[in-house]
Amino acid sequence: MLIDLQLHSTYSDGYLSPTELAKFAKNKGLKVVALTDHNTVGGVHEFKKACGKLKIKALTGIEIYCKLNNHRFNVLWYNFDETDPRLHDILRESQRRRRMQMRRILERMNKNGFKIDINKIIDKYNHYVPINQVIDDIISVPFNFNLIKKRLKNKNPRENDIIMEFFHNQKKLPMLRNSFIDLKRITDLRKEIGGQIILCHPAKHSYINKKRWEKFKKMGIDGVEKLSPHHSYEAIMYIQ
Repeated sequence: MLIDLQLHSTYSDGYLSPTELAKFAKNKGLKVVALTDHNTVGGVHEFKKACGKLKIKALTGIEIYCKLNNHRFNVLWYNFDETDPRLHDILRESQRRRRMQMRRILERMNKNGFKIDINKIIDKYNHYVPINQVIDDIISVPFNFNLIKKRLKNKNPRENDIIMEFFHNQKKLPMLRNSFIDLKRITDLRKEIGGQIILCHPAKHSYINKKRWEKFKKMGIDGVEKLSPHHSYEAIMYIQ
């Protein structure tokens, strides 16, 4: 039986709406799926409704940027009550911080010669502000794309080249940082609204040692992603 429990829609950094994503899953023969948009459950209702019409089992899901002390990582959370107002308060707070960061970066880019309609771009995204689609918006203006090619000295810049130069460059503050939520807030809320929490692509940012594994287990993490088609082998398996 084919399953995929880590799908993203236009509510975060995907390119298909929840309904389109459900149809795509049906065409691929998937039987069990979960929409796990970054730090938002905005598309879950639409996705589950579309999957129901297509006879696909859909789990409630989300992918959350989390932190524990100074360690950053992502978790997948399944089968919780996505209507709980406490959850929405936490997510809105993270979304607000990311939107503010993105606005500051676009303002800096405009000060450095770009022609970006900041409000038009920011206002398109009511939940998570996706860096990939913001870049698409920027380079859709030929002047901006030509300026990027000139600054990078590259006629065919990749998306990652643009991200590293204009969004994640420590020499060009402010930087875009993911809006991390303290893991304890998530595990405490899980006691109230249920579900399972899975550590995903655990080595994407740095390896995890034995002591930290033990901490995760004590806090109630239910499992760890062992293999994913969405990330490199090293991001998943380089653990200690």
